[in-house]
Amino acid sequence: MTVNDIVNILEKRSPVTAAEDWDAENVGLQVGDRDSYVSKVYIALDATPEVVSTAIELGAGMIITHHPMIFGGVRKINSDSSLGCRILDLARSGTACFCMHTNYDVTVMAQHASDMLGLVNEEVFYKTGEDANGNPEGIGRIGFLQSDMKLSELATRVKERFNISSLRFYGNPDMRVRSAAISPGAGRSMVGTAMKKGADVLVTGDIDHHTGIDSAADGLCIIDAGHYGIEHIFVNEVCDYLTRAFAQAGEKIEIIKAPDKNPFEVI
Repeated sequence: MTVNDIVNILEKRSPVTAAEDWDAENVGLQVGDRDSYVSKVYIALDATPEVVSTAIELGAGMIITHHPMIFGGVRKINSDSSLGCRILDLARSGTACFCMHTNYDVTVMAQHASDMLGLVNEEVFYKTGEDANGNPEGIGRIGFLQSDMKLSELATRVKERFNISSLRFYGNPDMRVRSAAISPGAGRSMVGTAMKKGADVLVTGDIDHHTGIDSAADGLCIIDAGHYGIEHIFVNEVCDYLTRAFAQAGEKIEIIKAPDKNPFEVI
């Protein structure tokens, strides 16, 4: 398969048109030759220096990530910066780098995260558009837990189901919650939407101190699983999807997953 063949497989269910307007130029093939042959792909959440060097060392012809390696404009590509070094290394090795960001959030991540949390009667949390059939699509999901539980019990569920070593939550640990919203990634901007829609709790990441305590005081509990905490499910889900797609196409392409490791340490 070529790089472009794999791009087509991935964009079939997560088209660029599903990305948010501010993100449309960031998603897709960021580095690489579409006609290059690929026998091995490397899947990671971020194209960090370690990910790039490991993928090249392992002979991967393509790196697939959730977060864009190139975010916004780049005026210089040289060895003066980490980003420049990564782009040069990829170009020298003939390794392509492809990302699916908010287009994946909308088309796959939202429902997948909701299913893992165990929400029922869910709907789109923050609408960004409509799919080809006119159905709403967008960031996150809001719905109900199958039965009410303590906030502390839900926090434990999030840790276990998303395989997170630690998280923070705001609110009374003994408060009973039933209506829940989940918005993977940075969720500070989603607090108002969660309150407006009547959620008891918002499961998200990157909540600052004041937003957390103010939200709890206003009646919205927050479980902050970190930016990585929920979105790392990208790696396994894309691996499973490509495994099925390659098998259906009769292609034997090796898929390697980056180690599941939070980018920072908590002690």
